[in-house]
Amino acid sequence: MPTRHRAFQRTCLYDGRQLEAKLGDMARQAAGLLTSRRDVMLVGIQRRGVPIAEMLRDRLERHFGFARLPILALQIKRYADDLTLIHPETQLVEDPAHATLDLQGRTILVVDDVVYQGHSMLRAVDYLAQKRPAEIRTVVLVDRDVSRLPVRTDIVGARLDVAPDDIIECNVPPFEAEFRIDLCKPLGAEG
Repeated sequence: MPTRHRAFQRTCLYDGRQLEAKLGDMARQAAGLLTSRRDVMLVGIQRRGVPIAEMLRDRLERHFGFARLPILALQIKRYADDLTLIHPETQLVEDPAHATLDLQGRTILVVDDVVYQGHSMLRAVDYLAQKRPAEIRTVVLVDRDVSRLPVRTDIVGARLDVAPDDIIECNVPPFEAEFRIDLCKPLGAEG
């Protein structure tokens, strides 16, 4: 059966320099939101949420006096990179080391690249809430403001209002060479 490939018109919305400024703003928001400098953990949703969490951690430690912040990686899968639905149910793959993870009393910052409909973020928050942290906050580089689930983002780099068929593509090192956000508008389908 032939696979349909779509062509896109690609437009850079934010380049690396602009995103560095956004990350600085996000770190400032996080520092103001967090009531304690201790017992904070960042949780990156794989793939691109992990390096974004690392960049945020570096800024929190360097500019706001946070001690070395641990980062936990969560593997959650619903969509392929092109937003093709690959799992009807949002799947979280638990690392065996996380089974006994004690988060009681900790403040958790859950970090992802884009919040679209909210499935991945909701699954991550639900999983972490079962480990009884004191507080869970959500952080995204891009919020498309179309979440269909009861998910709110506490810290946002950019809010983008784009058409439902458009794709927001976050290019994040080490997965891509350049740190940038592109808008990809479909041009049509190829057979």
